[in-house]
Amino acid sequence: MKMLAAWMAPMLVVATPMATAASRSPILLSEFVDAQAPYPQAHASTLVQLPDGTLAAAWFAGSGESRPDVRIWFARRGPGGWSAPVPVADGVSPHGDTRYPTWNPVLFQAPGRPLHLYYKVGPNPREWWGMVIRSGDGGRTWTAPEPLPGGALGPIKNKPVIAADGGWLSPSSREEGTAEANIWSLRIERSTDQGRHWTVGPRIASPMHIEAIQPSILFHKDGGLELVARTRQGALAQSWSRDNGVTWSPIAAIDLPNPNAGTDAVTLADGRQLIVYNHSAHAPNTPGDGPRWPLNIGLSEDGVHWRNALTLEARPMPDGYAYPAVIQTRDGLVHVTYTWNRQHIRHVVIDPSLLR
Repeated sequence: MKMLAAWMAPMLVVATPMATAASRSPILLSEFVDAQAPYPQAHASTLVQLPDGTLAAAWFAGSGESRPDVRIWFARRGPGGWSAPVPVADGVSPHGDTRYPTWNPVLFQAPGRPLHLYYKVGPNPREWWGMVIRSGDGGRTWTAPEPLPGGALGPIKNKPVIAADGGWLSPSSREEGTAEANIWSLRIERSTDQGRHWTVGPRIASPMHIEAIQPSILFHKDGGLELVARTRQGALAQSWSRDNGVTWSPIAAIDLPNPNAGTDAVTLADGRQLIVYNHSAHAPNTPGDGPRWPLNIGLSEDGVHWRNALTLEARPMPDGYAYPAVIQTRDGLVHVTYTWNRQHIRHVVIDPSLLR
């Protein structure tokens, strides 16, 4: 772990140096990305490692979710900690006569390509549209905002991936209908020209009537892809692809609880699957809604059988711990960001070799 020293300076929580491997905490660091937050509420973070090894994060923040002043904020983490967050996108119309809230940014850094920041603009998730800005200098400057073509919404919450055939897969979903009758569905958007054009896939079949949104995409050693997603039905959902994400199997349940809360997942370098999720059931007589605590790490070898491997947060909070993002950096460490009580974005560094 040659990069470990770079994470030591601003450390708030660290394993005891003399502890044995068996007793050492996998959590190496826990800190706020936005300790001096210039806004009352923050939510829906995203995380990426830049080509020079720097971490970058983005999230939406303002006076409250769905309000017009909510903008996309961005920060980078250097040797001294996180830079002061700066707004990089808003929902102001091209003519400046209307301002909408922004939602759910997603950072994506493909090899040899500019840094992409996808986000949504609109009055609510049923009526929002997809936008993208790009940066060729690690997020210091950005291009003008562009709407996504072809009806694409872009990645709804979690990072795109690059399939074995080189296609970009955007884990997307739709919320359609009205506020009272809001229908959820999963769709994968695919690009064969590095994001210039997108094909919106059909709704993934759900014969068990599982309503799911906000998927993540995992890789398996046999070449298969697995999608895991949030649902209203009290458990996480899964779907599988054997053709690089062109077609997907019907949605089925995973044996992990989900209180109608966002998750994120990543395939580790050693082949294990890792998910960050709220290990809590829905409230009695309220299917699909429950507390967003605790926040946990789940592990699986096959993507089917999962175990709760680590608790990141357990103390009850009014708005809990939600909407995690997770990546594994090139030094092998796992980085997670998540919403902390709707007030801050928390960053945690984990040694996955200590997870069982």
